Amino acid sequence: MIGIVVADDHPIVRSGLTALLGSIDGLTVLAAVADGRAAVREAVTQRPDVLVMDIQMPGLDGIEATRQIAAAAPGVAVLMLTMYEDDDSVFSAMRAGARGYLLKGSEQTEIVRAIQSVAAGEAIFGPGIARRVLGFFAAPPAATEPFPELTGRERDVLGLIAAGRPNAEIARRLGISPKTVANHISSIFAKLQVADRSEAIVRARQAGLGAPDSAP
Repeated sequence: MIGIVVADDHPIVRSGLTALLGSIDGLTVLAAVADGRAAVREAVTQRPDVLVMDIQMPGLDGIEATRQIAAAAPGVAVLMLTMYEDDDSVFSAMRAGARGYLLKGSEQTEIVRAIQSVAAGEAIFGPGIARRVLGFFAAPPAATEPFPELTGRERDVLGLIAAGRPNAEIARRLGISPKTVANHISSIFAKLQVADRSEAIVRARQAGLGAPDSAP
């Protein structure tokens, strides 16, 4: 029997996925949670075979939750099931330790097959994702970017912070909401283990990001 935890902040998706997986012989849903912190907690306490994880969730996103699970409960296979198909999301999930990556909208049989595969120790990716992953590993190595633990968007935010831009201006420049900027900043502080904006600016400038007035 494959034990599963579902983590998704959308109630309809969470309940639908729980019902689907619970109806399949050989699968059992141990818990269904709505945020990354709860996902980490359930991974550590329940020790499921597979944790099906969304990326964008409140409090702690799926990427950081996956990283924490890989450290605290390495036997738990994380399968990302998300609407995000950009390279930044895919490769951030891989670096964090995800064993599989599917897009929402995948056929139910594909989701079940992916769960069975990652539980057996395999890596599994949706067709379009798999092509990009193969292309990534076939490409020559790129120059190392500062703060590899950050996503590309988080590096953009950090660079603008280091250039002295306020949150409202960062939101306008990046085309995102101020709340999303605040969420990115909280994640940056946690990943860099800094206490405040000033300390983040010092770290960023030491790495060559965001000299004052360098952002257009």
